[in-house]
Amino acid sequence: MLRPLLPRCARALRASAATPRLSYTLPTFSSQVTRRAYSIHPEAASTAQPVDVDPSKLVIQKTQDPKPLVDPSGLLFGRNFTGNLFPDPPPTKNPTEGWRAPTIQPYQNLSLDPATCVFHYGFECFEGMKAYKDKAGKVRLFRPDKNMERFNKSAARIALPTFSSPALIELISRFATLEERFIPDQRGYSLYLRPTMIGTQKTLGVTPPGSALLFVIASPVGPYYPTGFKAVSLEATDYAVRAWPGGVGDKKLGANYAPCVLPQLEAASRGFQQNLWLFGPEQYVTEVGTMNLFVAIKDKETGQKELVTAPLDGTILEGVTRDSILSLAREKLVPEGWLVSERKITMPELAEASAEGRLIEVFGAGTAAIVSPVRTISWKGQPVDCGLKEHEESGKIALRMKGWIEARQYGDEEHEWSYVC
Repeated sequence: MLRPLLPRCARALRASAATPRLSYTLPTFSSQVTRRAYSIHPEAASTAQPVDVDPSKLVIQKTQDPKPLVDPSGLLFGRNFTGNLFPDPPPTKNPTEGWRAPTIQPYQNLSLDPATCVFHYGFECFEGMKAYKDKAGKVRLFRPDKNMERFNKSAARIALPTFSSPALIELISRFATLEERFIPDQRGYSLYLRPTMIGTQKTLGVTPPGSALLFVIASPVGPYYPTGFKAVSLEATDYAVRAWPGGVGDKKLGANYAPCVLPQLEAASRGFQQNLWLFGPEQYVTEVGTMNLFVAIKDKETGQKELVTAPLDGTILEGVTRDSILSLAREKLVPEGWLVSERKITMPELAEASAEGRLIEVFGAGTAAIVSPVRTISWKGQPVDCGLKEHEESGKIALRMKGWIEARQYGDEEHEWSYVC
């Protein structure tokens, strides 16, 4: 789907040739007051709204050459794709049209000019979500409203167009249903969905893109741990920063991911499965690789058990799984006496708690794995034990969270988080 962009002031001023115009001046370093005109008449601006996403106009062009199904045991994350693509028609030349009629087309390459702005200035954002098949064979999405909310936030942050969340959820639902044959019936399997938006204007000027493309691709995936939970070892990274307050680390932008690969490779070269991102001279614990992080810990003075994750201060992604774990913890763990906190916690605090036997467990949280237990963290060359016994691959909290979330994803427990397609 494509929606050309145009500053609202220009649209409004074109609404009526008779409408008088307000002048404005460029900002200077003087105390001169800057005026910016949208429209003298508010109704003129309100009548110039671009067309939003419209599911009623969906056109389906099914592939004439269906792809064969892959043996579920051979599925690798993000390697196999379904036979249909959910993109928009070619770019329009009408800058006031808005989103065009959505289509589901055979999977195909995109054709973009070498000067397209996404290649040069990173106008790209995306989402990661899954479709599941329940015992009755119905296809379900898990909390798609949260994904669409974050998708809109990401798009708006880099001057790409936004859209109606319910409308896009309906379209993704229809797309997932069309591709349901790719979702294996076995528990643990799903269809990974990747909604993506890119700026498509052909320009080397650093300006808001004049056009954009929204598309969704799908990939059947198996369990993140095919042979069961495997706790990972991390290396604390303090020589590189993933995100910072006031930046865009809380948005799901492609530009946030490429710079993170090298520190992950550095950690892997030293025998660690992933890296742990620290921030600032205090060495605040933020994320683990591309996942949010949770810590179960006991208070030094009172022995109070607490489940802690970093706050949404701009340095971490607002994860859907993170939010789900917090909600479940408040629903199920608080009555058991747990304290659930979104607060800053430092690596020295974790090391001290580990040394004193107060660190209960540590785990990452994300769409791909749901939870990823952590065995040790290497910090300043020394291992920090994260509470697991030698024969254990997961702590009790991580294991319970995985079970609770999967029950809602696969429809075992009917819940508002589960969207039936």
